[in-house]
Amino acid sequence: MKQKKNNGLINLLRDYCRFICIACFCLVLNGCALVPTTPSPRFYVLGAVSENLVSKKINISSDALIGVGPIKIPGYQNRPQIVTQDKEKMIKFAQFDRWGESLEIGLQRIIGEDLLVMIPGVKFVLYPWNQSIEVKYQVVLEIIQLDSELDKDMFLVAQWMVIDPKDSKTIMIKRSEFRHPVIPQNYSGLAKTLSIACASLSSEIAVELEAILKAKRMLKIE
Repeated sequence: MKQKKNNGLINLLRDYCRFICIACFCLVLNGCALVPTTPSPRFYVLGAVSENLVSKKINISSDALIGVGPIKIPGYQNRPQIVTQDKEKMIKFAQFDRWGESLEIGLQRIIGEDLLVMIPGVKFVLYPWNQSIEVKYQVVLEIIQLDSELDKDMFLVAQWMVIDPKDSKTIMIKRSEFRHPVIPQNYSGLAKTLSIACASLSSEIAVELEAILKAKRMLKIE
């Protein structure tokens, strides 16, 4: 009789343990279902200007190799997250919308690509280049200001110069400012707008390079 009683108690304990295990398992599953999933980050890159969008290509050919870069950007823009401002000019860092490459590298790359389209008869190389390569002129840029409001516009201020890398002599220096509306008003639109601003900047650089190359050609003729 005592043995039967003990067996019954053991079975009862087993059933109770099974119940507790099943209940805990269900709670764990339910907890996992309630935990919100973290959004995957979205990455953006700048795009070069299309050839069919260039209203006027500069028809000049030269054997002079032109270097593009380095380019310097404001410290607050030197991060993977896309940086914007609100109406109170407070800086905001996008947690899940990021650049697919360093912004400095991206700006340098796209300006070099734009110049290739705008002055097809001239060769360009991006900084840093091999020391054995003889670069005749070098375009050095600093982005002084790059402010973007998603629901408004983008304002870009750049100071840039063309130098002779052999003796670091400054041939010309200029300040350029551009303001473009952000269309569409999201991070994808911001990347497109920055690409447009870079095309505007590249166009100004191309005009000055044309003048420098023409002046060099005239000196050779004389």
